[in-house]
Amino acid sequence: MPPKYTNIAICYDFDGTLAKGNIQENSFIPELGMSKKDFWREVGELKKKHEMDEILAYMYLLISKTKDTDVKIDKKSIKEHGKNVKYFPGVEDYFKRIKEYAKGKEIKIEHYIISSGTKEMIEGTSIAGYFEFIYASSFMYDQHGIPKWPALAINYTTKTQYLFRINKGIGNVWDNSEINKFTPEDKRKIPFEKMIYIGDGETDIPAMKMVRYQGGNSIAVYSNKKGSKRNALELLEQKRVSYVAKADYSEKGEVDTIIKSIIDKIAAQESIKKYSTDPVKQKINSI
Repeated sequence: MPPKYTNIAICYDFDGTLAKGNIQENSFIPELGMSKKDFWREVGELKKKHEMDEILAYMYLLISKTKDTDVKIDKKSIKEHGKNVKYFPGVEDYFKRIKEYAKGKEIKIEHYIISSGTKEMIEGTSIAGYFEFIYASSFMYDQHGIPKWPALAINYTTKTQYLFRINKGIGNVWDNSEINKFTPEDKRKIPFEKMIYIGDGETDIPAMKMVRYQGGNSIAVYSNKKGSKRNALELLEQKRVSYVAKADYSEKGEVDTIIKSIIDKIAAQESIKKYSTDPVKQKINSI
């Protein structure tokens, strides 16, 4: 009889978590003839002037700035910019490695992205195929593939919604009836205690905190950027995250070690369940 696998979801922010900096900064913003500092300064001015959500402000600016340049902007060209992403060490071989490790423990890993970054660019990256679903800010396109309007804008508080979609097994962003419908805990696809959230900054705090409070695990990763480690340690001290690790996904690195330890713990908990009270009662009743 084949083993029964336990599902675990590992959810990732993208910018600053798997990739260095914001994905738009690698090639799109430079093609606009702007520095990243000037671009994000204009985003800040725009959101204040119009009482605007920051994610909507950056999405608007990405489109509007192309009108003053020769930069091509359609779905295909936006996706191409994902090829220029710069990852933290170990990222490209991490996903397959973790899945294989978990498989040996009778655990099935599902990887998800929950990001404020640009979905189309993330879809163009070399690691896009490893994710069950990419929940990220995206555009609506006309018949020529030209972006006309934001289809989805994910900010720091709305990230928690997508954790519930993963929890209930809803593989889309539009079905609100299913997400609001009562679902018994034992009928949900992936319980929160079998979730891991990995993020790096303020936009991840509500999601990291919620996963931790629901019995799952959250990891704050830090880079070599000034203040990054201090900020991560503050999140740990404030009990918003479960662990802190350097943004290095190499084998035997901190992230790799923490993830494998969590997998081991869940595998042990699943193994010992057969000795718990409920199964014993079921055996007695069947005699």
